[in-house]
Amino acid sequence: MTKIKVPALFITGAVLIGFIMGSILSGQVHAESDGLLEQLHVFNAVLKYVDRNYVEEVDNKELVRGAIRGMLEELDPHSTYVDPEAFARMNERNTGEYEGIGISFEVRDGWITVISAIEGGPSAHLGIRPGDQIVEIEGKSAKGLSNEDVISKLKGPKGSQVNITVARPGLKKQLHYAITRDTIPIYSVPYSFMLDDGHTGYVRMIRFSATTADELEQALKSLEEQGMTRLIFDLRSNSGGLLNQAIEVADKFIDGNQVIVYTKGRIEGSSQYYYSTDGATHPRYPLIVLVNHGSASASEIVSGAIQDHDRGLVTGMTTFGKGLVQRQYMLPDGSALLLTVARYYTPSGRLIQRSYANREEYLEHWREPDLADSTVADTTGKPRYYTIAEHRVVYGGGGITPDVRITKTFDLNDAEIKLESSRDLFEFANEFANQHFDKNTADAADFLKNYRVPDDAVQAFIKQAAADTTVGLTADELGKEKEYIRTAIKREVAGNLWGENARYQVIIKEDPEVAEAMKHFPEAALMAKTYEEASNQNR
Repeated sequence: MTKIKVPALFITGAVLIGFIMGSILSGQVHAESDGLLEQLHVFNAVLKYVDRNYVEEVDNKELVRGAIRGMLEELDPHSTYVDPEAFARMNERNTGEYEGIGISFEVRDGWITVISAIEGGPSAHLGIRPGDQIVEIEGKSAKGLSNEDVISKLKGPKGSQVNITVARPGLKKQLHYAITRDTIPIYSVPYSFMLDDGHTGYVRMIRFSATTADELEQALKSLEEQGMTRLIFDLRSNSGGLLNQAIEVADKFIDGNQVIVYTKGRIEGSSQYYYSTDGATHPRYPLIVLVNHGSASASEIVSGAIQDHDRGLVTGMTTFGKGLVQRQYMLPDGSALLLTVARYYTPSGRLIQRSYANREEYLEHWREPDLADSTVADTTGKPRYYTIAEHRVVYGGGGITPDVRITKTFDLNDAEIKLESSRDLFEFANEFANQHFDKNTADAADFLKNYRVPDDAVQAFIKQAAADTTVGLTADELGKEKEYIRTAIKREVAGNLWGENARYQVIIKEDPEVAEAMKHFPEAALMAKTYEEASNQNR
């Protein structure tokens, strides 16, 4: 009997048509929709010709995935096909944890270099420090491994063990660790602390995952116990995440039974209003929210709700303008379809989504639409809306336009960029910390507030960096950067001794956006007072 080979793509097309036919018969898909069945026959024919006649042999799986992606590109920039591998990584980020040894690392000059040991993780518990180089994994050299190789060797199920060998700057003897892997949190709120004035709290939120609202609650309670009477809430470059977490975060600042966000769509269940509760509202202290053009989606829901209810002052730059709601549909091979089913609106009625008619320009998310240096946002042609309590004018047209526009940012000059691109600062500071500080006895609060890196240390670094031909700076050029170098060494020493939270505190002291935002607390205080008075009247 002669065997007939049926091309895989023909089968795929036939199965797809069969599926659609079944859907048509069951009423799930309308047969009259643009002659859908006829178009599927065309699609199947194209698949067959490509499979049989293309100049090179094709990967059937990738062809079909490409066809799906091409179809979704006809819709909007956020309707997405996610392959099984990417979907697994996405779930890991959204659940807020993974299992492994708990380090952040970079591969530098072929060696795995520890940037930080995640607080509470097994590596931090064993004393692994920034600057440590992992030179062996399970007795085999770790030199030359790619990022993916490192992750595959160090991540693993909780309770399993991995043996590593570490070279530490300043120590001749290598260190051997048997690390038992554990659940490692992926923090949404990596930084929260009091600023030097003693009554301003600072909270940095970088994503909205399953643990975000709980992390924020812990941070706020801790800061309130330390005497916080006003708050800077930093959502810069937070690209969003889970809707329910955005609602819970906004709920912490807004009185009960107020609209936080609403959605509009065409299918059942896609049009909904989401309200605040009385469950976890914090004191009505003055609140400043920092945003930029990298703040998107859930960040815009939170900042838009705070602005519309006159609960706080939104400062920074116009946000990205991502206000489309995706619903997740699982596919048989473990991949997923994230399909836009609705749009987000702020309480005053503003559509968060900006135009994506020019997709290329839209996806260049780092470029702010209303231009760089102006201290006033471009509101030309933007529809006007009014806030709930004070009836202030706010603007639609996509994204959240800040109440106070701040354009001052960290702008490194050429010399500073060269320094940061090298590892000289990092390595010098780690050796300096090991030689001059005892991690067990050093006072973090005193160091952060009062310590000044001595001139002889700065000069020693300049001499070392000038001799490094990879940096490409002379001693005279480095001498002009003395104060930058002094702060950078302090930053890295703080990270070595007390972790990323301490390192970031040094950075924030030099942050021009934070410094500018602080000037507007009188306005935020007036808003907080008005909000509280209105709330008391409504009781």
